[in-house]
Amino acid sequence: MKPPKTIRVILQGQARKEYELLSKVVDEQRKKGKTNSEEMQLLKSIDKKVAILKYNPAYGQSVSKELIPKTLDVDNLFRIELTHYWRMLYTIRTNEVEIVSFILYLVDHHTYNKLFGYRDR
Repeated sequence: MKPPKTIRVILQGQARKEYELLSKVVDEQRKKGKTNSEEMQLLKSIDKKVAILKYNPAYGQSVSKELIPKTLDVDNLFRIELTHYWRMLYTIRTNEVEIVSFILYLVDHHTYNKLFGYRDR
């Protein structure tokens, strides 16, 4: 019997930068005594979804191959809705020993629409 595959979640590129910026903003807000800002809610939402991905990499909604922006250069793409109409976009890569979810983007609704070529209303 094969041992279970290791599952990892990695924030890269834009997602990593956005997460780091959001973490700094939340740290500053906490220092000022805030306890429940939109940024805090968004960070909590991201952390919760990352924790879920560590147990279930296919948790998100699969994006149809024909809708995946060519600029992403990935074979598969998943979308997870976050609080305040933000989205998390990630791809899954697997081999004999592990499954890795690479989080590519953390974007607001407007940026998501722009990335996919949708019109904002």
